[in-house]
Amino acid sequence: MLRVVQAFNRAPIAEIETDDAAALERKLQAAEQVFRDRDGWLKPHERVAILRKLAALMEGRRDHFAMQIAREGGKPLPDAIIETNRAIDGVHNAADELRNFAGREIPMGLSAAAENRWAFTTKEPIGVVAAISAFNHPLNLIVHQVAPAIAVGCPVIVKPAITTPLSCLDFVTLVREAGLPEPWCQTFVTDDNALAEKLATDSRVAFLSFIGSARVGWSLHAKLAPGTRSALEHGGAAPAIVDRSADLGKVIEPIVKGGYYHAGQVCVSTQRIFVHADIAEDFKQRLVARVEKLRTADPILKDTEVGPLILPREADRVGQWIAEAVEGGATLATGGKRLSETTLEPAVLLDPAADAKISTLEVFGPVVAVYRYRDLDGAIAQANALPTAFQASIFAQDIDVALRAADRLDASAVMINDPTAFRTDWMPFAGRRESGYGTGGIPYTMRDMTQEKMILMRRS
Repeated sequence: MLRVVQAFNRAPIAEIETDDAAALERKLQAAEQVFRDRDGWLKPHERVAILRKLAALMEGRRDHFAMQIAREGGKPLPDAIIETNRAIDGVHNAADELRNFAGREIPMGLSAAAENRWAFTTKEPIGVVAAISAFNHPLNLIVHQVAPAIAVGCPVIVKPAITTPLSCLDFVTLVREAGLPEPWCQTFVTDDNALAEKLATDSRVAFLSFIGSARVGWSLHAKLAPGTRSALEHGGAAPAIVDRSADLGKVIEPIVKGGYYHAGQVCVSTQRIFVHADIAEDFKQRLVARVEKLRTADPILKDTEVGPLILPREADRVGQWIAEAVEGGATLATGGKRLSETTLEPAVLLDPAADAKISTLEVFGPVVAVYRYRDLDGAIAQANALPTAFQASIFAQDIDVALRAADRLDASAVMINDPTAFRTDWMPFAGRRESGYGTGGIPYTMRDMTQEKMILMRRS
């Protein structure tokens, strides 16, 4: 049995059955069997109808999902409501995408050898999908992995994070209620890492969707069966540059949201802030004043802005990183105090050493580090110095500065006057280098979960 507790106060929520090796084998066999039966594949209009009904069912349980996200994952209720709304829209997004999800004509007749021929491609589902998910968005991440699979016609086995399995289980129950037969969407709940690895690396799996730590993701990637494709979403220490032309009256709110949303437990959370020396003191005072007003409390309360970390050991770790940064010469401008087993005061560190953990590794906690700079290219070089790269920000009113930074920052997306954590569910979302592999976003995942087949006809 798996005991699920509230992230904030560790109070029990539920106990759920876990799956063993025999269950995994049954689920893989069932998924493979329905995929091999081409006559049994659901037609596109049937998949659209299932997704539309699923979205309607989720609408009916909107409040339930939001509260459950707040309880099991610790996300403040206002943000949990937003996650639920996004998840519902994501299901619609997958259905909408099928209207234009098609192959293309391949030109023939361009050489004498290609005369009298007509060729086109179709899109086919790639096969069985194994989806391993993370705790920090326990409903919306599941939607990003499962809804595309349903849309394109892939059987999917989804493993939720063991700390936040309830939203996933409720979602899959609604998937079945919407009319999708069970073998096309199954859950796999386990706290056994070896079994999770067996799911990911089984030769019957055609596509692995993994959201989580880089260490685990790259390890699984190296062990995939020959021919298995994958998409990995990890994280990084996202940089934001604040130019001296920035309007500080409009900068602080997006930076605070980017840095402390879900207590910093977001793969593109703003972590390293490079501020021009001419405005650094003013920026620091404004930032610290706003951070000190953040309400850190029980996430189920409607006015909570910062909730807990997912586990006590994570609060231990973040506290240690703050202490190490201070010992290494950083100034703790505010925060860092332990409030409970899983909560920390939101913290601001000034000028930590370049080799401090907070400067080099993903903190995944309610901490930002602020560094002064004089030269824009020097700040860009510092921002680009890590082996991770995901999303980045530049705050500037000077368009030349903004575009120079956007051009030179090593990132898959650069936000101008918006936080690093900005995302819509239909945009491309991808880590570079150690931060990931492939491109997320519902339309992009649908493409990854299909393969093209060319059909050629010769005219007599």
